[in-house]
Amino acid sequence: MIVSPSLLAADFSRLGEETEKVRSADWLHLDVMDGVFVPNISFGPAVIKSIRPESKLVFDVHLMVERPLGMIKAIAEAGADIIAVHAECKDDLGALIREIKACGKLPAIALKPATEVSKIAKYLPELYMAMVMTVEPGFGGQEMLTDKLYKVREIKKLREDILVELDGGVNDDTLSLAGASGADVLVAGTAIFKAENPEEEIRLFAQL
Repeated sequence: MIVSPSLLAADFSRLGEETEKVRSADWLHLDVMDGVFVPNISFGPAVIKSIRPESKLVFDVHLMVERPLGMIKAIAEAGADIIAVHAECKDDLGALIREIKACGKLPAIALKPATEVSKIAKYLPELYMAMVMTVEPGFGGQEMLTDKLYKVREIKKLREDILVELDGGVNDDTLSLAGASGADVLVAGTAIFKAENPEEEIRLFAQL
């Protein structure tokens, strides 16, 4: 299992130290919020660029942004490796995938809990990864909507070799469900960054 700790749960006053805390993970999940697509605002390219020299992890950037097309290049140049846009955003998904690839990065599409897999079916052959959200985007610490886990299997039926990331409410209580869902990547924020021993928590996730 690929583990992608979500920086949203970190102490923002000590981002360098917090990034070091999860160095044993595979990826680092970076949620960019615009205050429009979701109510909150988090951080943007400048913060990603500032922590890029502090980490060798794969930067897994999740754009919770209404109009992401204009910021793809800046996010790529800041140090992103994977860039996920939302199926529900207002930009053309085909154009977004082309722009991400043109910047030399790996494209992904995220689905809100209410959005069905059929919305992105035609784009799956072009994607590196699909993200299934099991909470409403924009806030950390929510409980997992376990009735949305079926989407992982639906995506795998359409394209067996695509990576599927599960994002939302993954913690010690839901870890077994997350592991059994068929997902390849688990995003966890509070469960890892607030753990007494983050490295042990990452190891627990990774062994699924």
